[in-house]
Amino acid sequence: MLGPLVLSRAYYHCEDCGTGFCPRDKALGVEDSFLSPGVLRMVGFVGGSVSFEEGSALLRELAGLGVSPKAVERAAESLGREIARDEREACEADADEELPPVLYLGVDGTGIPMRAEALKGRKGKQTDGSAKTREVKLCTVWSAEGRDEKGVPVRDEGSITYTAAIESAAENTDGRPSEFAQRVQREAERRRFEQAPQRVILGDGAVWIWNLADTHFPGALQIVDRFHVKEHLSDVAKGVWGGSCDLARAWAEARHDELDNEAFKPLFQALEIHAQAVPEARACLDYIKRNRHRMRYKTFHEAGLCTSTGVVEAGCKHAIGTRLKRPGMHWTEPGANAIIALRCSRLSGRFESFWERRQLPKVA
Repeated sequence: MLGPLVLSRAYYHCEDCGTGFCPRDKALGVEDSFLSPGVLRMVGFVGGSVSFEEGSALLRELAGLGVSPKAVERAAESLGREIARDEREACEADADEELPPVLYLGVDGTGIPMRAEALKGRKGKQTDGSAKTREVKLCTVWSAEGRDEKGVPVRDEGSITYTAAIESAAENTDGRPSEFAQRVQREAERRRFEQAPQRVILGDGAVWIWNLADTHFPGALQIVDRFHVKEHLSDVAKGVWGGSCDLARAWAEARHDELDNEAFKPLFQALEIHAQAVPEARACLDYIKRNRHRMRYKTFHEAGLCTSTGVVEAGCKHAIGTRLKRPGMHWTEPGANAIIALRCSRLSGRFESFWERRQLPKVA
């Protein structure tokens, strides 16, 4: 961090095996690296926050360090891979942290642009059936004991943590949990989710989310995001009236009120009227019937519970989109996962503890 340094140190070489090493490199933390630990932390910070080009410019402007964009990329991704390994290995819970009355666990996914070689053979939403993105699956844990002026729960400052990766949620054929399920389990263990007095899992209507919840957290209360359901109902209105108009808005608002008040009978009747002629109505009717027990919003609201995945969706934008979905960016899977791990570590307040573990002597 003081600029380029020339180090003179002893080099030990074994004539029999043909290898050698410098003990001082290991002591200084520069083994297999041209960056000191202090500079590597700075590179990790900028590499997880802005593009590699911008990170290089920031290091030069603010610290007088000449680290090329490619060097920022290599160092940040290497550090991210270390953090990803640490995330898998270090999932001890903070026993001193006081548990809130309710802990929320939210799951969602968001697509990020990928390089062509990372998309070969994958089906997508393009007109030719190809894919342009891969889905990053995100797990978020938080508490919300505060309330706004309307009595709606508000996320508690500093309570939110993230973990994410491009991973499969499909259970393995040998019965082992999927990669992403294992990630969620680790985060739940770190946050002592299973020990909380009340546990709530929030998500949209994706079947894989509720399969994961049923399998790994059977005692948790499940809630489908209220606004996600209302979007489906608004889509039905547009499908019936061919777009946004006064009739469509009035119909949608009436259905939203029925949803808020758990008036499922008139809600189903209104959807059934259009179910045969309008595909959106058929799909929405099936969706609400399938998830009705997760949509008891009046009951949930009276209990003071969150009924929106706003925290999770904001996490998708803040933790993933802000860094990995910028114009012109196209990722490899290893590169994306490394930067995601780096970014989640920082945003979750775990970067310092990772660094402390990194400095510990390695046990042979």
